[in-house]
This record gives sequence, C-alpha cells and structure tokens, in this order.
Amino acid sequence: MNLTVLAASGRTGIALTRQALRRGHTVTAIARDPERIALPDSPNLRKMAGDVNDAAGIAAVVDGDSVVLSALGTDRAGILLTGARAVVAAGPRRVIWLGAYGTGKSAEAAGEGAAVLVKVLGDRLADKVAADNTVLAAGGTVFHAGMLTDGPESPRRRTVGLAAAPRFDLGAKVSRETVAAAMLDEAEAPGFPGAVALPLSE
Repeated sequence: MNLTVLAASGRTGIALTRQALRRGHTVTAIARDPERIALPDSPNLRKMAGDVNDAAGIAAVVDGDSVVLSALGTDRAGILLTGARAVVAAGPRRVIWLGAYGTGKSAEAAGEGAAVLVKVLGDRLADKVAADNTVLAAGGTVFHAGMLTDGPESPRRRTVGLAAAPRFDLGAKVSRETVAAAMLDEAEAPGFPGAVALPLSE
C-alpha cells in the first residue's frame, strides 16, 4: 500500500513508519524537518518536509491513492483541526487519526476518570474533538489511545470499539508500538470506518 505518515519524526510517527516498512508498504514520511525522521534510507521510504498549516503543501503530497496515518500532536490549540482539515481536503483514500481516550466521542465510555483530561488539555480539548470529528465525518478512523509509553508492542494487543471500551484508568498504559500496529492493521483491513477505535495492550 501507499501510506503517508504525518508527524513522522515524533515517537509514534517513527513507530508507524518503521512498522509500515517492515510490513512491506511504501511510505511517504512527512515532518516539518525530515532530517529528524530517524530511520535509515530505504527504497520504500520517502522523507518529505511538510507542515499542516500549509494545506497546499499537504495536498501536493497526498492523493487519492494515499492512506494517511496521523501521529500529529501539539501543545497549541488549533493545530490539530487545521491538520485534519488539510488532510481531508487533500482527498486521500482513507485517514487514520490518533486521538486521546476520554475525549469527544469516547468521553462517556471512559467515565468520570477522564475528567482529568479537561484540566490537562485545557483549550486544546476542543481542538482535539473538532479534529476527530472532521476525520470521522470523512469516513476515517480515529484511534483513541490511553496514556502512551515507549515499551514494545504488546503480544496480547487488541482493538475494540466504544461499545467494548474499558473505563478510563491513568494506570492502563499502551505503548506507541502497540498503537502503531493497531493503526496499520486498520489501514490494511478496515474494521472501524467512520468510527472511534481503542488500541488496548490486552
């Protein structure tokens, strides 16, 4: 498949890119500074500069044959929605977007424990929710992950929909490698189009 990884220089983006190459896909890895995409050169890897604030630049890289996987994160409100709009407007075949469990459509399933996210995210919460909804409205899949760690991929990992979601638990962490594997599974065999999915370690 032709996969496009957004925010490919971050820890989750690196995991997505590395695993996608290992699975035999062709990857266009986008980052503001492509030199920070810390992976060796490969015939199936194209590292490109890109910024979600530049919708025309994103559209120049993404086409109707692309499946976009986003690991975009930010400490500034507005960036996620801008990015989601730019990606959707570019017209890819599918979008698989990374969000946070306990926000937006998963808030009710997460329960009272997710209230901590309101304080942590502040004005970024509305941005996250709006970005998620933009992707969902376009038929994309949004993965709502719990607290992320840098551990290995879980051998007992699974992906569930909101109907099977556990309550929010700050102690229930999931590795970036596990999240990346779940997102790539969805790219290869869509199971949650237009819906929120949860990557779980067990």
